[in-house]
Amino acid sequence: MREKAVERRNVNKEHNSNFKAGYIPIDEDRLHKTGLRGRKGNLAICVIVLLFILAVINLIITLVIWAVIRIGPNGCDSMEFHESGLLRFKQVSDMGVIHPLYKSTVGGRRNEDLVITGNNQPIVFQQGTTKLSVEKDKTSITSDIGMEFVDPRTQNTLFSTDYETHEFHLPNGVKILNVQKASTERITSNATSDLNIKVDGRAIVRGNEGVFITGKTIEFRMGGNMELKAENSIILNGTVMVSPSRLPSSSYGEQFNNGNWLRFKLCMCADGTLFKVQVTGHNMGCQTSVNPCGTTH
Repeated sequence: MREKAVERRNVNKEHNSNFKAGYIPIDEDRLHKTGLRGRKGNLAICVIVLLFILAVINLIITLVIWAVIRIGPNGCDSMEFHESGLLRFKQVSDMGVIHPLYKSTVGGRRNEDLVITGNNQPIVFQQGTTKLSVEKDKTSITSDIGMEFVDPRTQNTLFSTDYETHEFHLPNGVKILNVQKASTERITSNATSDLNIKVDGRAIVRGNEGVFITGKTIEFRMGGNMELKAENSIILNGTVMVSPSRLPSSSYGEQFNNGNWLRFKLCMCADGTLFKVQVTGHNMGCQTSVNPCGTTH
């Protein structure tokens, strides 16, 4: 009994002093890992940073809306929204580009002026191809379909480019009309003033049923050539003066029968009808086989 007790005591003593009892060595890489590690951890950090940036942007937008539009417990201090679709601004507003809806109206209060100011830039109103530009030294209107100014109180047409319905009159104070192309039945001036048509390049006047130019004195001045074309005839009724200083002339020794050139002589009847005769020799008159002037030549 004594020997067994001594043996049991030695075994317990050995077990109590052995800290590696029951330890099994295992590779740590094969153990189950918890939490976000590696790529998942980096992705989680990126998502958190992105959410933080969006929150900061949302805060800035909220502060800008609150400071500019001034939204408070009583509504918006700078503008009003009505059920009819009307948007009313209560104070001075700074805008860049405004896009109204179809058939929209921009106006002011009944007894107040609508003031629109551009900071060193022109004010442009544009709808399709129609554009109104208000600049410092001029106001220009461009339209492909025409324009019309109507008095809002009397609904009377003050100025219109629709010459089929309204006769085209320049407003009072307008002396010059600058257009690239105009289609009209007639162009007239006042009885006490002259009608001047000036172009920088080339002026073309066409008529489907002829062109009639009447006046006390008609004067043409051009820097280049003047060309008159007609299907039937050109009639000049009145005193016609032509300055021959700029007309081309042939040299004295040139042959008239040169096949490279055809020369014609301009002749006029007593009633103003112009016709041409081919020149075949020196000192040739206006005699032709067919007399275009009738009985008078």
